This record gives sequence, C-alpha cells and structure tokens, in this order.
Amino acid sequence: MKEAGDSNMPARGAYVFRIYLADGAPNSVCALANLYAICRKHFPDSHRIEVIDVLKEPLRALADGILVTPTVVKISPAPEQQIIGNLSEEEAVLRALGLPQTEGSPI
Repeated sequence: MKEAGDSNMPARGAYVFRIYLADGAPNSVCALANLYAICRKHFPDSHRIEVIDVLKEPLRALADGILVTPTVVKISPAPEQQIIGNLSEEEAVLRALGLPQTEGSPI
C-alpha cells in the first residue's frame, strides 16, 4: 500500500480516496494518473490517495468487496462512493463520486 498527498494525516474536510489497481495494467495506470490529475486540479491542498495493488494484496481487495480493477472509492467526505474504470471522463467521475463540479458543467 502506498499513500500520496500533502501529509500523512488528511486535513480537516480533506478528500480521501482509495484506488484498487492491478499494477502495470494499462487501465490501472491510466486511472491512477487521471485520479492524480483530478485531485491536483480540484483539491490541490486537501486530498489523500491510498493505492492498493490487488496483485500484492488480493485478500484486502476481497475483504473490501473489490472484484474489478481499477476501482476508486471516495472514503471522505461521506458518503462513501465508488467508480470503476480509467476515469478518463472527468465530469462523469466528479458526478459519480458526488464531488463538486466545475462551474458551468451540466448537472
């Protein structure tokens, strides 16, 4: 498990994500890059990403109910929500995870 973000502890009101991926798989690499880009753009100082490689931690993925990669889970703020895929459509990702969208985007 690897973590990325500005600090070890999330800031108050921070966005916390967990991404389950198969290390090196094209869609997993794309999803991780897209999640980083979305977080840097929309939450530059208030996010944390936990990376779970299901090839290295298969029992963790199963215990968490993850059967498909890549899967992103928004841990906080509540409610917990998840999306599967490479996250290439930014506005769809924001909507699916219940995150604030850019001004002028469709609801």
